Amino acid sequence: MECVICKNGTMTDGFVTVTLQRGGSVIVIKNVPAFVCENCGEYKLSETTAAKVMQIAGDSATRHVEIEVLQFAA
Repeated sequence: MECVICKNGTMTDGFVTVTLQRGGSVIVIKNVPAFVCENCGEYKLSETTAAKVMQIAGDSATRHVEIEVLQFAA
């Protein structure tokens, strides 16, 4: 799959760190499976993975954490 950002790279399976801010919380989720551009590093999450990431962020925000660093677990 061609990268939609740089148009020069190929998207391959890999892992990324996703950082989200929700309300007053900052959530860092490490080792998230993604399609990553070999050229520019842009990434794309599958719908299932994106939903899980949003669920994790929502759970953290509900607990009113200020900063949380987590490992992604499918």
